[in-house]
Amino acid sequence: MDDMHAEARRIFDAGLRAADPYAAVAGHLGNVVRPTQIIAVGKAARLMAKAALDHFGAIPCLVVTNYENADPLDGAAVFAAGHPVPDENGAEAAHAVIAALQAAEGPVLALISGGGSALLPAPVPGLSLQDKAAVNALLLGAGLDIRAMNLVRQQLSTLKGGGFLRHAAPQPVTALILSDVIGDDLSAIASGPTAPPIGIAADAITVLKGAGLWAQLPEPVRKHLSAASPADPPPHAVNHLVGSNRKSVAAMAKAAGAAHVLPAPIEGDVAEAARIICDQAGPGITVWGGETTVVLRGDGRGGRNQELALRIAQEARARGWSKWVCLQGGSDGRDGPTDAAGGLVDGQVLDKITNVDALLANNDSYHALEQAGALLKTGATGTNVADLGVMIRL
Repeated sequence: MDDMHAEARRIFDAGLRAADPYAAVAGHLGNVVRPTQIIAVGKAARLMAKAALDHFGAIPCLVVTNYENADPLDGAAVFAAGHPVPDENGAEAAHAVIAALQAAEGPVLALISGGGSALLPAPVPGLSLQDKAAVNALLLGAGLDIRAMNLVRQQLSTLKGGGFLRHAAPQPVTALILSDVIGDDLSAIASGPTAPPIGIAADAITVLKGAGLWAQLPEPVRKHLSAASPADPPPHAVNHLVGSNRKSVAAMAKAAGAAHVLPAPIEGDVAEAARIICDQAGPGITVWGGETTVVLRGDGRGGRNQELALRIAQEARARGWSKWVCLQGGSDGRDGPTDAAGGLVDGQVLDKITNVDALLANNDSYHALEQAGALLKTGATGTNVADLGVMIRL
């Protein structure tokens, strides 16, 4: 069984290597005009910026990333900010980014990766950082997909939904984008700072009311959304996708040799996702990508990957599987507000957990997996292309 665990981790690591931010950016700089300003935002921002600085030399450069990835970088001003809930450091970083965009005297190179939405909170007039943080916390616990969450976030920010372009105008903006969004919608990655908005305020209201969140929003947020009128389209940017979940899944399949790739990304509620995976994972090796959702009903610790791993273990037991291993992890190395990337489970994991049903009902997948020694801990990976999964069945 240890060999199966090691093999699953080897295949997962191949997916991480395919999302290496430095290589992804370096391979696309040959046709990029030398910029006068580099702005890198997201969980992969530091390595993306390093690739650009190594290629172009000394250019003013701002990096905004999460605390785990915020090591110093020669030639760059590095800002560490809160994720997934925005904080004051992120607000300070947003002010610095806006100032740099407005001061640019020539082409701007934007390096965008997942996580940028929370890392750069720049509330529209009338809203506070606390208002935005409250909205973000509600969105994260409502089981909404990333597109729906970013639709709402864009309506509350001056940097999202093309905001980089509005602040940089008339200077041209080229963006190299590492996607953490299934389907690679550029308007949804980091809430689309260099892309048109997903929708308008009325669409955001529809999403919020449909999720039962409207009455829970801070009053200034409801007031802003109710009064907002559609903004003019942002200026055009040259956007290049340099890495994605699809590319990482293909790399895992290649590393596995004869692997079955699930035909569609795994999305939606974790319980249904577990059933879909087990329905389609035959004998041998199966790999997949995607990004599931969890509706928070308890106050435990965990994340969507940890909960999905546990629910896969339950599904496998219900089906009478014996020798199998499943790894389910977030490519960024952090699943929810924990130090784990996900879970690495097998046919014995449930025997090592006391009252797994109660722990799942409390959204406490972290402590369940911790009991079994089944937490997947990679540390911060410096990249972010959503979630990756591997199943090995004998």
